[in-house]
Amino acid sequence: MEHLKESQRARVAIREFKTITDSLAIRGFYRPSGRFGKALEGCLRDLSPEIYGTMNDAKVVELKGLEYVIDRLPQGVEKSTKIILTDEDDFEDTPFKRIEPLKRRRVSYRISEHEFCFIVSRGISEIYDIITHMTFLNIEAKKIYLRMHDDYGNIRIEWGRLEKVVDHVGELSMGELDSALWNLSIILGRPYNETRETYEYLEKNRIESQSNTGLFSLIYHLGRRIENEKLARENALVIYFAPSLMSIIGHQKYGKIWAAKIKKHLSEMGLKNRPLHIISANLHSVLNVLYGYGALVRKNPDLDNSDIYHFFNSIKNETHTIQAFAETNGLVQLSDESGSNTHCQLIDTAMLEDVPCHPGLNLAFSQPLDRMPVILVMDYAFGAQAFELMEQLLKPGQDSSGTWALNLASISIMGKAGTLTGEKGDIMLATAHVLEGTSDNYLFSNDLTSEDFDADISVHRGTMATVLGTSLQNKDVLGMFQSDWNAVGLEMEGGHYHKAINASVIKGNILPGVSVRYAYYASDNPLMTGNTLAAGAMGMEGVRPTYMITMVILEKIMGQAEV
Repeated sequence: MEHLKESQRARVAIREFKTITDSLAIRGFYRPSGRFGKALEGCLRDLSPEIYGTMNDAKVVELKGLEYVIDRLPQGVEKSTKIILTDEDDFEDTPFKRIEPLKRRRVSYRISEHEFCFIVSRGISEIYDIITHMTFLNIEAKKIYLRMHDDYGNIRIEWGRLEKVVDHVGELSMGELDSALWNLSIILGRPYNETRETYEYLEKNRIESQSNTGLFSLIYHLGRRIENEKLARENALVIYFAPSLMSIIGHQKYGKIWAAKIKKHLSEMGLKNRPLHIISANLHSVLNVLYGYGALVRKNPDLDNSDIYHFFNSIKNETHTIQAFAETNGLVQLSDESGSNTHCQLIDTAMLEDVPCHPGLNLAFSQPLDRMPVILVMDYAFGAQAFELMEQLLKPGQDSSGTWALNLASISIMGKAGTLTGEKGDIMLATAHVLEGTSDNYLFSNDLTSEDFDADISVHRGTMATVLGTSLQNKDVLGMFQSDWNAVGLEMEGGHYHKAINASVIKGNILPGVSVRYAYYASDNPLMTGNTLAAGAMGMEGVRPTYMITMVILEKIMGQAEV
């Protein structure tokens, strides 16, 4: 029998993981330590995502993977024995504590010390994300449990010492902390320095954001949960999928509410007939490019503007001042109330005519009023939610005058991505999207070209792989995308956005000639470093490509106004 290549095995594992998760959502529940949970573990082990490092090494606990997962799950999740996934966020008038993880716009509620309710507002992609994290957490919990005991099944001395640290009231002295970390490193099978590094990382987040319970408590309760499961079946962690959850997957409940609010504002502000330009991006770069200089030059006429990228980097702590100035000069902040957790900004460029721009910008604001662009900036959406939001947004609006179509002029997608051909800080321009885990692929004409960007920055043009998520990235699969599809990078939203754009053209909601632009700045090269889309903040390296892409998109938009 022909043996599968590593990339083929990984792709099979991804498909199986998706299929099992879909079936569990229909079934309504599963136990991570039960038959289906073990099947998911097998898929994750076969896939062996880069972000989970030494997950497959039974002798050591994967610390960086734990850091990543704990930042994206609610505080205290390691103690839970019951987790409910639902779409119904009706907890406003309840005593239950609302929790948002440090690095996910995901709401959950602590019902009790051992029970959590996760609000799923981003569709099936969010379910995959949660189940992936819980599967990894269970794998590591089992490892910790095994390291609780010696060869004779007795509790190890080190575990008893850990228990005393967890039960300790008050802060440990420096010497006590060093001793406790040394003891913990023995349990984890990790060097002392690695254990201390993770301890300090989690402790900083615990103190500043209350986002976790600390490394000692985390390890202790993960191991203790598995021990309790083995004592009695009723102690086992169970993850439930509420029946209402299945009714919203693919039905875009939150997307409809979100899009209706935007179109309501366009109508009420008298902007519905003006050319509309949609930008999916972070909510600070467009704001800073259009309003940053004007907001600050009034207070400081001698503002240093010699280097435009240095200028944008220098104003990152002036958000409040710039925001207040923008709201008196054409910007309306649309905070999300739908549950989609996707905030927006509406910008009437007709009100920018008297706003000073940075001398390095080439924007025209002197067109007839009916041709002045209206810009909608929407915060990042990923996976299935990107499709749902864009498809609902592009549908006709309704008001007292009847049904009306958007006067859509362009759609621009910008964001952070992994590069497969370059290095950190490079720019990638998509000419096609290939979706991981499906046979979907989309070819299009990108309105952006390499010549639009500064000559001294590397620009890679080609196919982008739209992956399922940072938690399911695998070097072998990425290598396949590069070799078979000539992919230049990987991201998580472009293919879903373009699926919605194509659907809207076919349905007649938008015209085929709408300009589309896809540009990404590289966070890392996972084939070279083993890092992922979650590689972290880029610092100054990310400022230049982020603002270069933003300026090119805005110059294209204002250039279209002159036609």
